[in-house]
Amino acid sequence: MNNQVKSAARVLDVLELLSRQPEPMRLNELVARLGFPKSSAYGLLSTLVARGYVKKDSADRYAIVETFRQGFGWVGGLEGFLTSVAAPVVEEMRDLLDETVFVCVRTPEQNARLVTKAVSRQPIRYDASDQSSLPGYGTVMGRVLLAFQPDEVIDDYFARTELRAFNERTPTDEAAIRAALARIRADGFGTIVDEYATGGAGIAAPIRNADGAVVAVIDVATVTARYEQRRDEMLAAVLEGAARISARLGYRPDPDTNQTQTPQGDA
Repeated sequence: MNNQVKSAARVLDVLELLSRQPEPMRLNELVARLGFPKSSAYGLLSTLVARGYVKKDSADRYAIVETFRQGFGWVGGLEGFLTSVAAPVVEEMRDLLDETVFVCVRTPEQNARLVTKAVSRQPIRYDASDQSSLPGYGTVMGRVLLAFQPDEVIDDYFARTELRAFNERTPTDEAAIRAALARIRADGFGTIVDEYATGGAGIAAPIRNADGAVVAVIDVATVTARYEQRRDEMLAAVLEGAARISARLGYRPDPDTNQTQTPQGDA
């Protein structure tokens, strides 16, 4: 059950959006980004201006007061903000699927670092230690993050990374891994079965910021047997979760772009 109070959630949406903008926004711009009715958005902004959280300039543009730009819930920067908006989505997905859900960000070495998770309550489940760093080539989360990097970043990664096997199913051929990255870019998600941890499988999708850049990844991690039985259900949940978190980060997909993906086999 969703216990959010709509008006309170909208106030936070307005503040979070304005805190990420380097320039003031007009009412119409804010309405277009958040999808609120214009009258509701104007009322919220008027209240925030009156209470001193937002300022309105002579051109009728709105900006968060600088004192608060890094003030309250988002003091931890993008990662702190990502964690705060992703946590409820991750928990809802865990409760829906009763499987473990991870969110990771990219490290400077192009690996995946865990920032938040909700662990399955099933007796046999997948888990990873907090702040784990997972190899970019060998895990589905690492591959999704790596797949959307510029070509020169990917080339540099392979030039300096030893492709060692974690088990007999781990691909260590650069061409095969590059093919998997290309498929992730085409499909909009990635899968893995037994390639990193024997008996473990995962399905992951990219999380984008307001500029459309991939800044994180969300993953359902499970045991292989349950993955094979419920793959389509897990994929739908991962794509929806990624879309929800991306929207909270300000991402608005092109309406002419088909965002729906269907399973096409194992990555």
